[in-house]
Amino acid sequence: MSDIDTVTVSDIPEAARILDVREDYEWSAGHAEHAVHIPLDQLPARLDELDPDEDLYVICRTGGRSFRAAQWLVGHGYSALNVAGGMDQWLENGLPLVSDNGLKPVIL
Repeated sequence: MSDIDTVTVSDIPEAARILDVREDYEWSAGHAEHAVHIPLDQLPARLDELDPDEDLYVICRTGGRSFRAAQWLVGHGYSALNVAGGMDQWLENGLPLVSDNGLKPVIL
């Protein structure tokens, strides 16, 4: 596998495609508003939902799952960058969050 490019949350362009690979309960509690949610274990079955020609900024809670997802995506011909620090860093940087559960957004 080739080296995976890693970026910080502040490096993500405004209109970038963010791929959140966290579990459903994590996503529901709090996520970036325009992110795409595909849990890591569902990625192989849902690969056709992603555009191989679009840069994907892959995020999880801290960066471990997103690194594995980005590595797998790059190995399958996709353009994927790992977001270091993940949603924990997103929250620390004060970036906006939304939730799907009607509660104040949090990062689990």
